[in-house]
Amino acid sequence: MYLHSHPLRDHDATTNIGGSGNVQRSKAYYVTQRRDELLPKVSHHFITYCRAFIFAMSVCALYHFAAMADSPTVLNGATPNDQRLEPLRHLDSYFPFQPPSSEAEWNERRDYIRRHMQVAVGLWPLPTRMPLNAVIHGKQELDDYTIEKVYFESMPGFYVTGNLYRPVGKTSRVPGILCPHGHWPNGRFFKTSPENMKRELEQGAEQFEQGGQSPLQARCVQLARMGCVVFHYDMLGSADSVQFTPELVHGFRRQRPEANTGENWGLYSPAAESHSQSMMGLQTYNSIRALDFISELPDVDTDRLAVTGASGGGTQTFLVCALDDRPAVSFPAVMVSTAMQGGCTCENSCLLRIGTGNVEFAAMFAPKPLMLSTADDWTVEMSTKGFPELQKLYQLLGRPDDIALVDRTEFKHNYNSVSRHAMYHWFNQHLDLRVEEPIQERDYKLQSDDHLTVWNKEHPQPTGGFEFEQRLLRWWHDDSQRQLAKLTPHDEASMEQYRQTVGGALDIVIGRQLPAPTDIVFEKTDKQDHSTFLQMPGLLRNKPHNEELPCIYLDPSEWNGQVVIWLDPAGKACLWHEQGKLQPGIQRLLDAGSAVVGVDLLMQGEFVPDGKAPERTRRVELDRESAAYTFGYNAALFARRVHDVLTVISFVRHQERTPKEIALVGIAGAGHWAAAACAQAKGTIDLAAIDTQGFRFASIRDLHHPDFLPGGAKYGDLPGMLAVGTPTKLWLTGEDKQSCQLTVSAYAATGNANGFVLASPSNNSANDVVNWLLSKS
Repeated sequence: MYLHSHPLRDHDATTNIGGSGNVQRSKAYYVTQRRDELLPKVSHHFITYCRAFIFAMSVCALYHFAAMADSPTVLNGATPNDQRLEPLRHLDSYFPFQPPSSEAEWNERRDYIRRHMQVAVGLWPLPTRMPLNAVIHGKQELDDYTIEKVYFESMPGFYVTGNLYRPVGKTSRVPGILCPHGHWPNGRFFKTSPENMKRELEQGAEQFEQGGQSPLQARCVQLARMGCVVFHYDMLGSADSVQFTPELVHGFRRQRPEANTGENWGLYSPAAESHSQSMMGLQTYNSIRALDFISELPDVDTDRLAVTGASGGGTQTFLVCALDDRPAVSFPAVMVSTAMQGGCTCENSCLLRIGTGNVEFAAMFAPKPLMLSTADDWTVEMSTKGFPELQKLYQLLGRPDDIALVDRTEFKHNYNSVSRHAMYHWFNQHLDLRVEEPIQERDYKLQSDDHLTVWNKEHPQPTGGFEFEQRLLRWWHDDSQRQLAKLTPHDEASMEQYRQTVGGALDIVIGRQLPAPTDIVFEKTDKQDHSTFLQMPGLLRNKPHNEELPCIYLDPSEWNGQVVIWLDPAGKACLWHEQGKLQPGIQRLLDAGSAVVGVDLLMQGEFVPDGKAPERTRRVELDRESAAYTFGYNAALFARRVHDVLTVISFVRHQERTPKEIALVGIAGAGHWAAAACAQAKGTIDLAAIDTQGFRFASIRDLHHPDFLPGGAKYGDLPGMLAVGTPTKLWLTGEDKQSCQLTVSAYAATGNANGFVLASPSNNSANDVVNWLLSKS
């Protein structure tokens, strides 16, 4: 049937699924794949299953090697012309912002980017807000303002520290300002050197020899004099924030074996990253709790809150202003640009800047008043790259006067008097301070560290160290798991909420959903008639992402309407055995009228010259073993392979000859890709046959293992993905009744309990899968 209308059969040129036009193949280029030393393979969830799996994989490895020699190829030794084979993106790449074309488009994008940021920094769901137990002490009366010492708990046993500046003589509620300090030496206690002070006075960067020594204290004092309550709080590892060392927060370089465990892990470890726990997440949550603190003060007007900080404090400014709706005015100084995105480990987290960047993060504040500043640093081109796009956004939203740039590139990296005065004017205007203009700083009494420090005999500093780190991460993990457990679906309404929360997180963790049909092009490179079926190799392209997959479409003469996508660690070579003949199961499917598609996912088959998939993935060439420097800018290999599966699914679904049924098979080590793809295909897959082999992302102990996935363990791990994939009819093995309870609940909640089959492990799972598929066709 359909012998004369199938585009794959009738055309030897490019087929543009859902569109038109031919695409010519570019010349393939040579790519050198980095080879690192081999690491032991990750252990599997079920110990009893493990021995059998290791034996099976050994057999499969021999089979795959032999199959590659006799299986058809698409490129005849060339490498796919795929953008993902190019050098990795990194914090110094180019990060442009594309303004939306309509307000509706922006609202949709803004909601997505906020969720993207929340998932990336581990705040989806937001940790349970515990009582702050705030302590304010050590009040100092100065001329027209006061300084107090503050500490409170953002999480149990985890303290935020800082100073509270208040105006004198105010009886009504006043604006509240958060001031994160950034990476100045000694943080909140920073004072510049005499040599630098002299130079800044000569340049006009500062006005006062005493007060100019601390641009941090200077802005707090002046804002208090203007009638604001100001909370100047510590970034982690700085000043009084002593529970994490500066070396761990800002200078982490090497993985710690003691932190790389399956229980009670430490920061930067594979376990922490797979649960979306990072130093940046902790610091950002501290900023949110700082908003809680200042909002609870009886003298603060919560309708007039603002945030301003420079450098790393600028990073915290645009983050908290993007994630929390309470700030009314924002001024992130000398940070936002299309260039360097933040060099410290406390400014990076996995997933965060994949497909986005700091300019868009700052744009999240629109249409509320936003001022930025530049200097002779990475922000030097902001006036022509980034800021014009922000202006277009504000114009689109009808608020062109609420975006401004202090473009003073004659100064080096700073938050100097010139920039501060621009900020004072901006806050005066938008916080309704009613201070007479022009505003001028006055000198003030510079406070010593002893006058500012929070800790003393009456208020001893809390304990820190590795055990504290483990306890904190355990509380964070347990709290999120308690919240997620409450979402276990039991009916249609709870299933929808589960999809919104867990499915919404997986959209970010995996990074893509099903591509649009117009994005996919298939270029057939050959066609062989095998009497009962046609064999058609070709290149499947995802045009917007410049990705290219070698694949083979096996089309039976009498098609029953079913298309089977067969995934395997060997790629499309798995369809053949060592004699160059089709595997018996594949032949049975064709004989029964089912079409079969085999594909080389990224770094499989024809992607690698020797046919061997990499044991470890590439990393950004930086002498710091934090995963965020690689996976904060680049999707993990696991995610990219799932992207490839989604490309194949879209291609199959949107052919001119619409299939009645799409089946996805992932066995022999491919089950985890299939599970993730089902979750992201949003009901497009009709049948899925998956052998998980007990795989869990939480078991990965190497940041560059091919299956490492940031955030992969947090949302129910692989069973969570299977649950989101409901109501696809599912044949599942590699699990037991206890481990798949979440999946069972999801299917029952949607009234599809009979759509889930839990099969016992078998020595011939391929045959079992074929039997099940044929029973459904």
